[in-house]
Amino acid sequence: MVCRLDFEWRACQDGVPWEFRKRGIMMAAMPNKPHRTSPNRRDLIRASALASAAAMAAPEPARAAGLPVRGGGPTVYSAFGVRPFINCTSTYTINGGSAMLPEVIEAMSQASYYPVNLDELMAAAGKRIAELLQADAAMVSSGAAGAMTCATLACVAGGDPEKMQQLPDTTGLKGEVVVPRWSRSIYDHAVRCTGVKMVEVETLADLDRAFTRRTAMATSQINLANSGNPFTLEQFAAAAHKHGVPLVMDCADRLPLVPNPYLSRGADLVAYSGGKIIRGPQTAGMLLGRKDLIAAAFANSAPHHAFARMVKVSKEEVAGMVKAIEMLRTGKRDRDAEDNEWRAWFRHIGETVTKVPGVSFKVIEPKDKAYYPTMTVSWDAKRIGITAGEVGQALLQGEPRIMTHAGLSEDDASSEMLLRPAAMWPGEYKMVASRLQEVLSKAPAPRPKKQHAPPASDVSGLWEANIEFSVGSARHSFYLDSKGNALTGQYSGRVVKGAIKGHVDGANIEFRCGGRIEGAALGYTYRAAVDGDKMSGVVDLGEYGTAKFTASRKA
Repeated sequence: MVCRLDFEWRACQDGVPWEFRKRGIMMAAMPNKPHRTSPNRRDLIRASALASAAAMAAPEPARAAGLPVRGGGPTVYSAFGVRPFINCTSTYTINGGSAMLPEVIEAMSQASYYPVNLDELMAAAGKRIAELLQADAAMVSSGAAGAMTCATLACVAGGDPEKMQQLPDTTGLKGEVVVPRWSRSIYDHAVRCTGVKMVEVETLADLDRAFTRRTAMATSQINLANSGNPFTLEQFAAAAHKHGVPLVMDCADRLPLVPNPYLSRGADLVAYSGGKIIRGPQTAGMLLGRKDLIAAAFANSAPHHAFARMVKVSKEEVAGMVKAIEMLRTGKRDRDAEDNEWRAWFRHIGETVTKVPGVSFKVIEPKDKAYYPTMTVSWDAKRIGITAGEVGQALLQGEPRIMTHAGLSEDDASSEMLLRPAAMWPGEYKMVASRLQEVLSKAPAPRPKKQHAPPASDVSGLWEANIEFSVGSARHSFYLDSKGNALTGQYSGRVVKGAIKGHVDGANIEFRCGGRIEGAALGYTYRAAVDGDKMSGVVDLGEYGTAKFTASRKA
């Protein structure tokens, strides 16, 4: 018998930090084989990496930031000026996605030490995932968006290298994709980027007319599977298959159930995100379905030199996705127990915040096994004078820093906020409960609604605006109709057109407008000072930042 030193993870429970600990492992010498008296290369690499991480752990700065210590502590971010937070928005990409399973983190770490051939790795990983999820075939992708891009390429170019190199020019190719108008979203960009044209349908009667010899694919978001739509998933699939066209569904935030509820109802391919409820790598995902289309999707993707070379997946992400699906399907991860744990967190938060008079909470149960419970916290605006936007900002600016859906919009004037659990670590719910109770208990009494000053001038009329972006500029126009402090009108961007709603406050105005481009809803908020027939100010572009603008009134 020999003894060697190894290291193991101890998971965080109720706020207890993760840490590494050494363990002695007695190893029996195998018959006819020399026993190992020293660790091999893999042991040395692993032990060195984990010991280094443990040595670099910085509990004091972490505790100063109010966050539990995990790994080496949050100094990995704070060292260059970024403040991490407790994430109550679950799977939002902008906030880092869900909390990766510790086993996924370990699998990715181990994979980083060993080079492999990507073709061999992807083939083996796809086979393993397909077996676990009982699908014909599977491939690991760069998120659900990357899966949708690769699926579209498979339907347009197939396995033809010349077509692959021609894209995104679809001249002479099948370059149209049929989509229900009510199932469009900003995520359509993952399909549109390949050069295809989206053909919208509204009713069942529209379907037959929509499919032509130019149709390469039919697609939809997850809401196609809901009841109450103008046509069902089965009817959409039947219409597509009648014309020899595959149906591809974007199921990004769902859990891949067995049997698959979308493939079993007629879809040919389904895309999932790895960084949502699967709790795998945030930048990975997967595509499941028809074997021939999966093969074509991978041929169009990295490491091959085709359009989707840009949606590359690393060997670490592939290993992480396989591990996440194994955890899900081999019984090592109990989703029912996980949901029950999250419900217990919510009950604690609810029982804590409802100690403040006028506050209530509600746990919202998922409609199916593919999702998870969430909760809302509400308060009586007649008793508590704080808006959800103000609560969100207070939580973001405090210690520990807490990100919520209310924190995503300072202008949220409601008295209710949503909390979601999948990105929270054990123990953090207690800090969320304590801070939220503190913020609500210290809120001021209800304040009189702000009264705007009488308009300094009549801003009615047609205005031509010049917007200066960080790079480039654009000419937009808007017609304003001012009645007292109320502001309405019509807006016209380069493409977007829509209604205006806002107000006048003395010599200042603020109005919101926007419209749709393809599946994307764009919104602008203008804030400006008016001086006669001139105005200047800032345009809030939403997730795209801000821009400066000037405008002149036309006769």
